[in-house]
Amino acid sequence: MKAKANRKLSPGEMEFMGLLWEYGPLSLAEAHERVGRPIGYTTVQTRLNRLAEKGFAKRSNDRPAKYSAAISQKDVSANHLELLLDRVTQGNVVPLVAHLVDDRSLTHEELGELRRIIEQAERRLEEEQP
Repeated sequence: MKAKANRKLSPGEMEFMGLLWEYGPLSLAEAHERVGRPIGYTTVQTRLNRLAEKGFAKRSNDRPAKYSAAISQKDVSANHLELLLDRVTQGNVVPLVAHLVDDRSLTHEELGELRRIIEQAERRLEEEQP
């Protein structure tokens, strides 16, 4: 079964996907070691197998089997941000960005990146105009 990029991951699933994105392919023992908190070995096994069943991860045929991400962090992040945007601001970007900018101390690099993103959006908008 292929995972859909528009499907939401639970916090527990995100935790294990985070391990796969950060470390790459991991055996069950490696994932258990890297999870960073007390958790049962069989719980780790169940979570990784469920991610594979849902198509978010792949399980190799090697011995020991290695689990790897089958969907990118960017795709999952984009989906979660879209869900947040829809739920919190009914799809309106401005209140969310305004809150994030007003509520945090941004670095010069972050402000520069935001300017670059806005400039790109303006160019796309101009290209769409007849």
